Amino acid sequence: MTFTRKLSKLLILNPSLARDPREEILKKTVKFTALAAASTLAISMVGIVSAPASLAAASKPKVCLALDTGGIDDHSFNASAWAGAQSMSSKATVSYVVADANNPDYTGEVKSLVDAKCNLIIGVGFLITSAIDAAAVANPNIKFAQVDDPGLVNGKAVPNLRGLTFATNQSAFLAGYLAAGYSKTGKVATYGGINIPPVSIYMDGFARGVAYYNKQKNKKVVVLGWDTAKQDGTFVGGFSDSNKALQISKNFEQQGADVIFPVAGGLENATAGESVTSGKSVTIGVDSDMWGQVTDPKVKAVILNSVTKGVGASVAAVIKDVAAGKFTNVQYVGTLANKGTGLAGFHDLARKVPAVLQQEIRSLAAQISSGAVDVTK
Repeated sequence: MTFTRKLSKLLILNPSLARDPREEILKKTVKFTALAAASTLAISMVGIVSAPASLAAASKPKVCLALDTGGIDDHSFNASAWAGAQSMSSKATVSYVVADANNPDYTGEVKSLVDAKCNLIIGVGFLITSAIDAAAVANPNIKFAQVDDPGLVNGKAVPNLRGLTFATNQSAFLAGYLAAGYSKTGKVATYGGINIPPVSIYMDGFARGVAYYNKQKNKKVVVLGWDTAKQDGTFVGGFSDSNKALQISKNFEQQGADVIFPVAGGLENATAGESVTSGKSVTIGVDSDMWGQVTDPKVKAVILNSVTKGVGASVAAVIKDVAAGKFTNVQYVGTLANKGTGLAGFHDLARKVPAVLQQEIRSLAAQISSGAVDVTK
């Protein structure tokens, strides 16, 4: 094959070789200029088109939790709230501060989060409510939420404050019915940390559940630790004195109680420990599934059930709304119907709870959800 024929064949296979090199340089220059212009346009329109990953991360809201004195590992509402916040870490940056157990300064705690320029501040614990309310009024550009409070200031709604509440008397009513049906001595008991609404609502629901069982079964099971008429009962005086909680539990056992329902956060562990040691009682946990929180098989074996409060779910919900730009001050209410409260399960003691009693509790839950049974009477 001659050189001319070889060259012709090569040009057919790759036509670009026939072009003037200067033409290729010009085209590449134009192409580079066009790409540069497009990039500049995209950057100038960053508010319209998708932002780079680094900018998207920076736009995540800063969410801060103001926790009560129980600490982050209280196996109760603090732990639940933090778990709910962590579940939203892909949508928001989350952090927390804890009140000093020996000298709580709730106002200072909340102010530290305002100074930190948090976009959403969530108060966890009824005692923080006043500090959250004042901060919400003083800082209208910051969003607030408060666990265990309706979110009202002087009886009025505040645009940037959302209350996160729970009808735990519904599930506590079930626990009272369960305790009465399970008891062999005919005596059950409850005690609280402090006589405040988020605590007393459990105790009152529990006592009324026992009363409902008595009415339905023509029984006379006695409740120690709470008087529905006086709206008062037995209290530790706080949420950290495990020695006092232990003594209260022993006193209840000495009076014949074989089912005890502590409404005092992590102090439930003192009661369960006494149940293990004495063998005279079983314990009903509070706020979260106590059975899932403990690791000692002996303790698990004395947990009859737990009355749960969906703190984590409510915290996650308000964070999700803020991240989506859909914050509302409409009060959140967790109920049996929306699974914002309930009974955790029988776990190790399932075989010791009669099947008939378990079915009655399921039916009662449905009646409460439908409004057929009023847990406040």
